[in-house]
Amino acid sequence: MATSVAAALARIKQDLDEHLPPDAIESACRAAGHRWRERKLGPVRTVHLFLLQVLHANVAVTALRHLAAGLSFSASAYCQARARLPLAVLQQLLLLTGDGDGDGDGDGDGGPRTLLLDGTGTMTPDTPALARAFGRPRGHGRDGSFPVPKVLGLFDAATGMVVQAMAFALFVHEQSKVWMLHPLLRAGDVLVGDRAFCSYAQLALLSARGVAAVFRCHQSTIVSFRPGRPCYDRTRGPRSRSAQKGRPRSRFVRRLGRHDQLVAWIKPRRRDGAAWLSPAQRDALPAELLVREVRYATPAVRGRRTRTVTVVTTLLDPLAYPTAAVADLYGLRWRVENHWRELKVTMGMRQLKCKSEAGVLKELAAYLLAYNLVCAVTVRAAARQGTTADRVSFADALRWLLWAAPAGAALCDLVINPRRPGRHEPRAIKRPWDAYPRLRGDRQHYRHSTGRSAA
Repeated sequence: MATSVAAALARIKQDLDEHLPPDAIESACRAAGHRWRERKLGPVRTVHLFLLQVLHANVAVTALRHLAAGLSFSASAYCQARARLPLAVLQQLLLLTGDGDGDGDGDGDGGPRTLLLDGTGTMTPDTPALARAFGRPRGHGRDGSFPVPKVLGLFDAATGMVVQAMAFALFVHEQSKVWMLHPLLRAGDVLVGDRAFCSYAQLALLSARGVAAVFRCHQSTIVSFRPGRPCYDRTRGPRSRSAQKGRPRSRFVRRLGRHDQLVAWIKPRRRDGAAWLSPAQRDALPAELLVREVRYATPAVRGRRTRTVTVVTTLLDPLAYPTAAVADLYGLRWRVENHWRELKVTMGMRQLKCKSEAGVLKELAAYLLAYNLVCAVTVRAAARQGTTADRVSFADALRWLLWAAPAGAALCDLVINPRRPGRHEPRAIKRPWDAYPRLRGDRQHYRHSTGRSAA
């Protein structure tokens, strides 16, 4: 058993050297202004140990030294090495592995990409500092829940890799942070997201960069496919505005087909605009924006609530992008849910361990780097087995990376997940939880309040 573990660790180190070569790590350190001296736990070895830790289900720091064959260090020394490593280094390495800037060694070739955008949440240890930094969910009573950072991720639809991600407080809307990812987008890219990102400001900013967007229409937006219908006129007085209630705030331009039309979205009033934009940025937005509204019916599948979907897109050519192609593009959005599941369930990112804000951000970045490493294995397996990367089992790629043949061995055939349209699983659990009362607050306060303090 010891021999097989050592062989697997040797192969992981080889993959790390190929995926994150030492020169790239040192270059990222220099770009971040990080200065270091040669020591046992330098930046290269610290990054590799960090990834080794999260690949093994975020194993305890005290157990990590048993996995690092031939390297002796204490838990305190490793924690200090992680604290010395700047967060900017991990973020730059994530850009390199995800090929977000077109200069990395990833699968991208510098051409247009289809990118998926979505947010999720994770949990951190229950400390006052993390509660102040990220906030707790409401409705659980005082100290009845864990702090929850919100994570916004940008994924490549072809490879599944994370291009970049950021974490922020729970009650900050993703809409106010998406603009920070815009510099990573290339002209010609297609960005796919759900209704949380569908706004006039986002569509206008993306169009200015030459990036096409495919967003589900926000639930508060009124869409009418009646040709020539009147639109809401904001120049009229308050009495006339009340009579216009229910009219769409867009001007009809041209009908492209059944439930397919070109409309001109009218720039919202200043008080209705995005609060995260400065007044100068709002003034720079165009007065009108030409977009396409498409509505299509989804197949009747057991367990699916949605029957019709209305999509807003800046892909205006109905010949290059007919309704079916737009529906297929938005259908890719569900893949991002699978990516978050692989990160949170398969790799264990649902519950983080660091007790400081800086540590939590670094831990998230390490998870995403390790995720890209496993995705690189799925991309290689897909090319070898003649399929697409999304069909290769992520869990099987992770197992191969951790436990399969020694360093230098060729990649074996991995499990290919079949397509199962119409599959329905109830969103319920069968195994009951332990019937203990829920702990609301910290354990020390609970021990004192119940008289169970240590003798």
